[in-house]
Amino acid sequence: MTVPPLLFVELLNVAGRQLRWNVETLEEFADRLDRTGFDVVEPELKPVAGWIGRGLTAYDASYVALAEQLGIPLLTLDRAIVEAAPHVSRRPGWPIGSGPARRSAGRAAAARGGRGRGSAPAR
Repeated sequence: MTVPPLLFVELLNVAGRQLRWNVETLEEFADRLDRTGFDVVEPELKPVAGWIGRGLTAYDASYVALAEQLGIPLLTLDRAIVEAAPHVSRRPGWPIGSGPARRSAGRAAAARGGRGRGSAPAR
């Protein structure tokens, strides 16, 4: 699995701020993160800047830019990312470029006997 270095900082932040882990537990967690075996790759800054300009946070832009850079899908539950970058992001269990909103529209169109406006045939 490939991740930006930011992932580990975000996980430590959640553990320390929201879960209120103590220093010893956080340091143990940091050691475990170092041993995950994930492929850590820094995203290129120009694409990150472009995604920030399109409204994503710097954090979200880093994930999207890295997925584009590597030509791999970005699995996320973050609706803002899925809506801003449907060509590269998807929710787990959904094809790239789709999500519950698009699926619901497709089901409604199918129930009416048509494909719906802007729908493409299923592959």
